[in-house]
Amino acid sequence: MSLSSPVSPASPAAPVPAATPTQVDALSALAPLLRVSPVLETLCLFSGTWAADHPRVGGGWAAFHLLVRGSCRVDLPETGTSLSLKAGDLLLLPHGASHRVHATSLPPEAAAAPYAPGAPGSAVFGIHTRPTGAALLKTNLPREEGAAEASEVELICGRLTFAAASTRPGENLVLATLPDSLVVSTGGEGAAEVGTGQAALMREAMRHIGRELAAGSPGAASITADLASALFVMAVREHLLKAEAGSAHRSVLLLLADRQAGRAVSAMLADPARDWSLDDLAAEALTSRASLVRLFRRLAGLAPLECLAALRLDIARQRLAAVGPRLASLGDIAAEVGYQSESAFSRAFQRRFGLRPGEARRA
Repeated sequence: MSLSSPVSPASPAAPVPAATPTQVDALSALAPLLRVSPVLETLCLFSGTWAADHPRVGGGWAAFHLLVRGSCRVDLPETGTSLSLKAGDLLLLPHGASHRVHATSLPPEAAAAPYAPGAPGSAVFGIHTRPTGAALLKTNLPREEGAAEASEVELICGRLTFAAASTRPGENLVLATLPDSLVVSTGGEGAAEVGTGQAALMREAMRHIGRELAAGSPGAASITADLASALFVMAVREHLLKAEAGSAHRSVLLLLADRQAGRAVSAMLADPARDWSLDDLAAEALTSRASLVRLFRRLAGLAPLECLAALRLDIARQRLAAVGPRLASLGDIAAEVGYQSESAFSRAFQRRFGLRPGEARRA
């Protein structure tokens, strides 16, 4: 690693440089680590008083809820958090926390009852289910035709699996640093926060998912999965745009939200194979080495080169999970993420994940 001073600005006579990796859209660069496969499980249509408990989701799955119509509350017993959702809200629980979704009219004693999957549940509130072809329809309304249209609440529930996630906490740098709950609002005041055009697009996507699930037409499962995946990326983008430096939530997303740190992280993601030095990254960030180190430690709790090492291994794990007839060799993947030899890559991978790259590929 070079110990010289940061690169000096180019003189006026210097030629204009070509576009640099820092100009790459940060979220696009993060895409390999944020690829998701959504499963839309239930379309819920409720009126009156109702409640449903959701157990913790493991195995790298995250839970989500899309509130298309009405309002409800979500209680997370593990953190003692209670969230109020309104029409147009998207709730993501990145770490699959157990939670209770219930009507705002649910009596306080019922809302505060000890968490137990299924209690309060279907029998208590007369909830029944039936398949629609693309998902389960869950409702406490009569089975008569047209009753569903009279529902006060329309809620879509599902799960997302992250491509680079695993059952070991922290193996995916981005996933591990997302908060326990992430809410993006597209209605009312939230629409102003998101932006009118963006809010309208997200709300229409939610409505379309609901219509597809209710109709159960051919191809509905594929269409709704694609829409849900796009909604998740938009939700993370809004989280990134609203993230503030110095907040308690330290993450790579916060680094990307910071103008200087974001330049350095974007450069890493755009060219992970480059032999980056602290001087190089400081030059990309247009700051000094000491300032960059302080910035990374304050926002993410790790040094710039530690962040680079973690991102490289997360990208490698994503490449190893790929399937198809033209798989890259371990040597090629090692070179793509900046390792000079396959043995050095294998040692680093095993230290991080507890298994060798070949074992990860077979798994």
